[in-house]
Amino acid sequence: MPAGQDSEASGAAATKGGAGAADAEAAPPHAPLLAYYPTPQAHSGFVRGLFNRTAGSYDRINAAFALGSGPWYRRRALRRAGLRPGARLLDVAIGTGLVAREAAAILGDTRGMVGLDLSEGMLAEARRSLGLPLVQARAEALPFPDASFDFVSMGYALRHVVDLGQLFAGYRRVLRPGGRLLLLEIAPPESRLGQGLLKAYLGGAVPLLSRLAGSGSATLMRYYWDTIAACVPPPEILRQLEKAGLSEVRCDTDIGIMRAYSARRPPA
Repeated sequence: MPAGQDSEASGAAATKGGAGAADAEAAPPHAPLLAYYPTPQAHSGFVRGLFNRTAGSYDRINAAFALGSGPWYRRRALRRAGLRPGARLLDVAIGTGLVAREAAAILGDTRGMVGLDLSEGMLAEARRSLGLPLVQARAEALPFPDASFDFVSMGYALRHVVDLGQLFAGYRRVLRPGGRLLLLEIAPPESRLGQGLLKAYLGGAVPLLSRLAGSGSATLMRYYWDTIAACVPPPEILRQLEKAGLSEVRCDTDIGIMRAYSARRPPA
């Protein structure tokens, strides 16, 4: 597929192979947040619509939401997880390209990169600054052959999927033997004081400021906080990664809340 060309793939794409197959017990990242969508089945449609409405303002509100984790943090996390020049990389939930741009800086260009997102609005924003193939699909239904990539990245979107087991099994499937995975996320701090301060900032101040950024931005940031607060704890994410057949599973923590989960598909 030539750089910059988009393709759309249905949610029925194959997820065969590897541990943690799709017919196993579901492992949602959090309980349904029915204040935002009427039924659990409506979750993916809600997420797609929310990001479509806020794509044009996402980079502006991200500056307030990032908590100091700017380009330097994403680039450091990618290097620490093992991204090196020459790797073929899939960036899942590419959004506006915040992680992909740092990956391109490490790789030297975008020729070995592919971006994927559920939101066509986000893909349109990514297309403005990145010349790489873009695919519209669900993260749990990756439309790529087995063993297609050396590295898979996902930035701050783990909380928006439906099933962690299906997601991680798909990542293992598309990684080549020895390939590596990086998941960037946010988790509440352990102390009650820290949790209260983070809730006041992300659940109150940021949504208020985001009203100035555009339609739906305040809802997006409220939803962000609610998914962070409701998300399964880091040990469960690590357990699901191991259950999917990934090895060298670890979680690096920065400033108490920034989590970088990394893993590897075992060599053949």
